[in-house]
Amino acid sequence: MERPAPDRNIALELVRVTESAAMAAARWVGRGEKESADQAAVDGMRGVLDTVRMRGIVVIGEGEKDRAPMLFNGEEVGNGEGPEVDVAVDPLEGTRLTALGQPNAIAVIAVAERGTMLFPGPAFYMEKIAVGPRAIDAIDITRSPTENVNRVAEALRKTPREIDVVVLERDRHDDLIVELRAAGARVHLIRDGDVAPAIAAARPGTGVDMLYGIGGTPEGVISAAALKCVGGGIQGRLWPRDDAERLALVEAGHDPARVLRTNDLVKGDDVFVAATGVTTGALLRGVKYTADGAETDSIVMRSRSGTVRRVSAHHALEKLSALTGLEYR
Repeated sequence: MERPAPDRNIALELVRVTESAAMAAARWVGRGEKESADQAAVDGMRGVLDTVRMRGIVVIGEGEKDRAPMLFNGEEVGNGEGPEVDVAVDPLEGTRLTALGQPNAIAVIAVAERGTMLFPGPAFYMEKIAVGPRAIDAIDITRSPTENVNRVAEALRKTPREIDVVVLERDRHDDLIVELRAAGARVHLIRDGDVAPAIAAARPGTGVDMLYGIGGTPEGVISAAALKCVGGGIQGRLWPRDDAERLALVEAGHDPARVLRTNDLVKGDDVFVAATGVTTGALLRGVKYTADGAETDSIVMRSRSGTVRRVSAHHALEKLSALTGLEYR
């Protein structure tokens, strides 16, 4: 029986993109300058992204919400050849984490078939719950946090006291945190960066069972892309901050009450995701400088094959800088 030859795995090219962004941003770890770190990551990502053989359109870009430098929505990326794709980017997910030298900052990019990623329009934030493959059918964002903790515990064959939940440290989560703790869960508060914990919830040995709470919509779409690859799942609802934003969402055709699942956020069947650690966290190790260069730790995924690769790389920074014109140390 004749079988089709394996086709190209774009993710293996995309990891060069996130490695470049991570190393450019890592120069600013602990220096208290999140805008400089973000700009460096954008420059590092853009410089390599245009060498990837694809015809990409950025549909999820970072920056507008934070008034930061960005790969903007609608920007054409890639070398202009190959497949037409949607691109979601976060050159530095965790700008403040990087500035303060705290864990879980990553550079991440996701790619899917053209027209398959949700464009959230004016929706800056969404409620979300992310879990691994064994708990996908257990979560229900319309239920209480207590019910979700109990259902996930049952699915994972744990007690509620053994469930580890990551929540962004925000005033809006005060009641959520109280209820999660009352349900027995261990709550791990993070300052920023909920993509890495969302992926970690679906990976063994990370110490994360759930991501819970209100965070960025762009990050929700990127998380959905990654979870399609690793077998986890996400549920979300758009979270307008005020009546004006709610009206804008409705006028743009969005229903804030609608429960959005993984396939609503990313419909594509062939999704590619690459992420590289900037600072060490639950998912990835951060950039480590050596006497003759730097080491990076990345995760590379593809939904169609279900393959997840861990990529450890050593980079000769002088040679890399000569090629790209960027500084990495």
